[in-house]
Amino acid sequence: MSASSGSLPLLIQLARESYRLATEDVLGMKLKAYLTLATLREGKMSQQDLCTTMHMDPNNCVLMLNHLEGTEYVERVRDPADRRRHIVVLTEAGREALERAERAMETLEDEVLSGLTAEEREQFRGLLIRASAREPAPAL
Repeated sequence: MSASSGSLPLLIQLARESYRLATEDVLGMKLKAYLTLATLREGKMSQQDLCTTMHMDPNNCVLMLNHLEGTEYVERVRDPADRRRHIVVLTEAGREALERAERAMETLEDEVLSGLTAEEREQFRGLLIRASAREPAPAL
């Protein structure tokens, strides 16, 4: 790929390689489930906020949560302030599964970013955090 193509094609190529390697066999769960559990690590959130944060269609989000609830990785409870809302909570089993998946992800990261030094990886991570901090464009 040409350097004149810009950064995004390279980033997409890197993401595709990461996605290809982050299989259910390696992580112990699907990648979307891993990302959902990682999102819930910081604390409980409403089901609607989780769907928005994950950029998921509400129907697909419900299907994901049904699966994760079936594995006992998350729990949905009614919001006492608004009985129409569900609050999603990461369970202890979910936290343990997330930790196992994160160890596998570290190995994948070592493989995908093997061309970078430890210092370059840290710099790359910092740049990705900064780039991700901007407000996302509205969905089409």
